[in-house]
Amino acid sequence: MNKIITLDEFIIQRQKDFPFATGELSGLLRDIGLASKIISREVNKAGLADISGQANTAANASGEEVQKLDVLADNLLISCLQNSGECCGIASEENNTYVPIESSLNAKYVVLFDPLDGSSNIDVNVSIGTIFAIYRRTSKDGVCQLDDFLQDGAEQVASGYVLYGSSTMMVYTTGKGVNGFTLDPSIGEFCLSHADMKIPQKGTIYAVNQSAYHKFEPPVRQFIDECMEQNYTFRYVGSMVADVHRTLIKGGIFMYPATSTAPNGKLRLLYECNPLSFIIEQAGGCSSNGTQRILELEATELHQRTPIFMGSPNMVKRVEEIITSKNQVPA
Repeated sequence: MNKIITLDEFIIQRQKDFPFATGELSGLLRDIGLASKIISREVNKAGLADISGQANTAANASGEEVQKLDVLADNLLISCLQNSGECCGIASEENNTYVPIESSLNAKYVVLFDPLDGSSNIDVNVSIGTIFAIYRRTSKDGVCQLDDFLQDGAEQVASGYVLYGSSTMMVYTTGKGVNGFTLDPSIGEFCLSHADMKIPQKGTIYAVNQSAYHKFEPPVRQFIDECMEQNYTFRYVGSMVADVHRTLIKGGIFMYPATSTAPNGKLRLLYECNPLSFIIEQAGGCSSNGTQRILELEATELHQRTPIFMGSPNMVKRVEEIITSKNQVPA
């Protein structure tokens, strides 16, 4: 029987990879893991309790309808992070601005998260997830500042996601590879199940909201046409965490391009694109807005949006080639 390695054990073992670590980052990852276990429990009983459906609140900071489980997940993560003492501020996709944590003003880290990605799928029992990103603060001790959150994705010290599907999985990176943990409900622990995850370098699966095909720019439509001509497999869940997880495991490309009605894209740079791009790159893949690496995009506001193409290098680079060639102006 193989030795079971729990998430907590794995995090402690990996502290040696960071000779100047003081344990705060490890504590944050464990706290996020704890919050995710509670969210997983609530998601799994959503049909039995009055916690599914739309919340009786205004739209969130991104102008989207808020589900009851969105609110629950957001409150759980905020509570766990506020009580941890390991971060000085948090920012959530569900809230208009960041929240300083008065009890730990001198902590070194800030955390950004999407508490429940794909929450519109809750009522039909489709996989959803939590996404998080951790940065080292840039301001001095005291109350955190907006600039602590508006950092390039390349400055992330850790990122990850939790997938609530047929099993609950937590996948994360601290910049030294990607590892996945599956929740064993019998012991209540995340256990290492996918060590040193690597994305296939060549993929033949594409994931995009193809119903918006006629709203995409011509280069994107050309790439989709090529995928169909080459008999590539089309798969699209409509939950970013689920689609990116499949892409990480099986290869291919996940796309959410700009459209005529959303010229800046729909997905949030800080809460979705940066953390998942960090994971994809650490697993050997690529992530781009079509012309520039996602992790190098300048962050100017908390709810900034961007187009995104992420996955196996052969497919992402092909999209970039088409977009670049179409954008070139003849001499």
